[in-house]
Amino acid sequence: MPEAQRGNRRQARLSSDLTILAVIGILLAAALTAGGQAVYQQFYGPSAFVGRYLELLSDGRAADALQIPGVAVDSAVLEQTGLDPTASEALLRHAALAPLDDVEIIGEKQDGDVVTVTADYSAGGVSGTTSFLVVQDGWMGVVPNWRFAASPLAEIDLTLRGADQFSVNGFEIDRRQVSVDGMDAKADDPLPLLVFTPGVYSVTVDTAISSTPGLSVLADSPLARTPVQVQAEPTAEFIKVVQDRVTEFLTACATQEVLQPTACPFGYEVQNRVVSTPKWSIERHPKVSVVPDGEHWAIPATTAVARIQVDIMSLFDGHVDKVTEDVPFRVDGTITILADGSASIMVGSPDADLD
Repeated sequence: MPEAQRGNRRQARLSSDLTILAVIGILLAAALTAGGQAVYQQFYGPSAFVGRYLELLSDGRAADALQIPGVAVDSAVLEQTGLDPTASEALLRHAALAPLDDVEIIGEKQDGDVVTVTADYSAGGVSGTTSFLVVQDGWMGVVPNWRFAASPLAEIDLTLRGADQFSVNGFEIDRRQVSVDGMDAKADDPLPLLVFTPGVYSVTVDTAISSTPGLSVLADSPLARTPVQVQAEPTAEFIKVVQDRVTEFLTACATQEVLQPTACPFGYEVQNRVVSTPKWSIERHPKVSVVPDGEHWAIPATTAVARIQVDIMSLFDGHVDKVTEDVPFRVDGTITILADGSASIMVGSPDADLD
């Protein structure tokens, strides 16, 4: 074969090899770019940042979650974002977190400097979706740092009547220990409580005086305020105590040997002359019930029967009658829970105090 022809073939083969190498290079560069992008998304992107926060909540690591940039905020920031600057941080702890499962980042959208990251999850068995706002916060070497542009904390405004002690997800709280008003905290005043989002928060009461079946709230919107109304109901034990005290009170009233026992809900009027010492007894005690009354309790009006025995002389002819008569009466009252947890029971008359 002529030398010129062999040279042309070598040149064609070299050109083909260079083309193949160029294609391989392009494919390799594309693969590296795609791989780098995948690594970035998985470990260094805004979705990864939100994912780490949600992972900490899933593991119950509340203290570590608070260290994520942009989570913890001071009272001034709370006020600027519409939350109560005095809100308690009592629920920002491991003991108050419910399980967070099946977390999945489902969306990431950038608008200027702000990235919206959306996640699905199951919080305490309740499915939910929450979006978080994230911005870049400088660099760590060649990879970006991130922070929440808006804190993922939220606020539950709890109005709890009928109890000062309650629990959230099993974590026990006393209203007076977390309220800015301390011992002066009133049941009608909402109690602001900061919480992590997302999360389910179940409020229950289980005391000797009152209880509730539990009310669950899904906090799924960062910086949102959620009002929660909880009315505790009296326990059977509490109602029995009130019944016993009312029975004791009426029995004591019956020991007064007068027609109108002092500070008692029954009495007897006569137009003639009493010639013997009146004797009282309670023939039928009231069946007491207890109902909520604002931040305290009330005894709804119920009927009872007392019996009087007394000798009465007619002013007209001097005849003496031995009177035995049943006297129906009604009993109601109020119950105030004192600061030490005891109950002050007031039956009917404001003087009838059964501390």
